[in-house]
Amino acid sequence: MSLHGQSLIAGRRSAGGQPVFQAVSPLDSTTLEGNFATATEAEVNEALEAAKAAFPAFRDADGETRALFLEAIADGIMELGTTLIDRARLESGLPVPRLEGERGRTVNQLRMFAKIARENSWYDARIETAQPDRQPIPKPDLRRAMQPIGPVVVFGASNFPLAFSVAGGDTASALVTGNPVVVKAHEAHPGTSELVGEVIAAAAAKTGLPAGVFSMVQGNGRTVGPWLAKHPATRAIGFTGSLAAGRALFDAAASRPDPIPVFAEMGSLNPIVLLPGTLKSRPAETAALLATSATAGAGQFCTKPGIIIATEGEGLDAFRTALSSAFAAVPPTTMLHAGIAATYCKSSRKLAEHAALTIVGRSSAEADTTATQGSALMVETTAEKFLAHPELAHEVFGPFSTLVVAKSADEVTDVLSTLGGQLTASIFGNDADLASSAPLVSQLSEIAGRVIINGVPTGVEVNTSMQHGGPWPASSDARFTSVGTAALERFVRPVSYQGAPQTLLPPALRDCNPLQIDRLVNGVHTRESIQ
Repeated sequence: MSLHGQSLIAGRRSAGGQPVFQAVSPLDSTTLEGNFATATEAEVNEALEAAKAAFPAFRDADGETRALFLEAIADGIMELGTTLIDRARLESGLPVPRLEGERGRTVNQLRMFAKIARENSWYDARIETAQPDRQPIPKPDLRRAMQPIGPVVVFGASNFPLAFSVAGGDTASALVTGNPVVVKAHEAHPGTSELVGEVIAAAAAKTGLPAGVFSMVQGNGRTVGPWLAKHPATRAIGFTGSLAAGRALFDAAASRPDPIPVFAEMGSLNPIVLLPGTLKSRPAETAALLATSATAGAGQFCTKPGIIIATEGEGLDAFRTALSSAFAAVPPTTMLHAGIAATYCKSSRKLAEHAALTIVGRSSAEADTTATQGSALMVETTAEKFLAHPELAHEVFGPFSTLVVAKSADEVTDVLSTLGGQLTASIFGNDADLASSAPLVSQLSEIAGRVIINGVPTGVEVNTSMQHGGPWPASSDARFTSVGTAALERFVRPVSYQGAPQTLLPPALRDCNPLQIDRLVNGVHTRESIQ
């Protein structure tokens, strides 16, 4: 494998001479092959100007062309074979089975969006035909459909080097409706990003699309990010990462003369509420399930359960004992990169010494710093102390979770009421518990984008019904999802045409319905032509 280390600007490799950096493997702290040039501001400008120039042709390309483009990307990723998996493993420290599963998710969601492109189902066409004789005033002909918004900037995520990165969900959901994409590759896995970026550029050429439909720039987000966010051609931003970085992008986009939306997914505590029936009937089983969810992937999932809320009563001691054993059995695990590991170790060490917390369980083995490892840690506090110490409600990115013990259902409610927006919230209970849990479900639905009954939040299904996003600070706009087919709604906007002749209407709104899509015509869903 030979890596060129350059940015990809509208199908062309480019290295503008900025500082060169290298990837460091978290597995053993060795420097990996490849010298990667940080993109210059001129290269960022060139990428976005190319995206702007490509937009009219890409917007007007038919659904079949966009479908073939997405499918060509999926095929190209699979053709990389073990080359991609091996490089991703070296750069992220993630095990091969996890990466193979993530590659499958990436390819499947590309094919899922290709199907949508081919169906043209995203237009949401609505037509109200004219009634010139209506009294007291005539009714005009009014037709509404979605259209792409223009160049989208996507920031690759550290914890999903494939599925939330160069060809991940943000990129796919922007391309499906005709938005050119400029990706900022994550600096922790530049080689993985380069391999996938080359595949996308080749797919654009193969399907006859303008080269400007895709570019990828390398470099540090603090340097390159503001250039991307503030460029006048940028119409929206997709981001997955920390609250601090997401907020910085949000503020930069809002400070523009023409503010643009930032669709940022920034993680959460993902509270778990254990009802009495679960603690009484299956404490050990539930503890094992939650410990696995909290520590899987070194706790580096945005849906990791970071807080478990239980009420005093029968089964709590058995649950606590089982949690202790489960966390002790979790070996120290390599984290994504040295920066994340250092932050986690500092945060978890500080919390282990917090006066309001006691340790329930921790990895029995010591972490190997040369392997960028983090040790699992489970702590406990009371609801009263949790409410008195707001710092305990901050997310810790890593294999860490907090057990909060309440004296009553009212204290559970009080704890939940102090939490900010969440990606998920879960309830564990038996039939009797759940029969009276409607108020609790209602409370959780106010703070979370996904409410789960008797299941863990890790493992995000990619389909038409998934909601991956919640109120601030879980995400920057709770109305949208970054996972599933509805993710494309972030990068389209509605336009109405009033009194327009057929020749000036987009195909989705013409009388003859050339796309053969379902439309809402005078309040009735139909695929029929308008006579």
